[in-house]
Amino acid sequence: MNKSDLVAKIAEGAGLTKVQAEKALNSFITTTTAALKAGDKIALVGFGTFSAVTRAARTGRNPQTGKEMKITAKTNGKFAPGKALKDLNAKPVAKAKSPAKKK
Repeated sequence: MNKSDLVAKIAEGAGLTKVQAEKALNSFITTTTAALKAGDKIALVGFGTFSAVTRAARTGRNPQTGKEMKITAKTNGKFAPGKALKDLNAKPVAKAKSPAKKK
């Protein structure tokens, strides 16, 4: 599912137009990004938690040359699924059967 598919599903489920649903989704993304940059955590009960994780600076190796190199500190967004999302009993999507071969 891509963003336009998600917007269509949100619009259908909430009884909104696609334009309104896209505005709501973009607002959610913008607000979540701003909150994480500010160091806040966003917990959606039953769905999951968005948080910012900072990795300390460290020394690594260039795999091509083997030389040591400094890796700078970095902050990334992280999503931890909630219990309801972890316990999904989703079955893998079955592959479409190919047409029977004629002999």
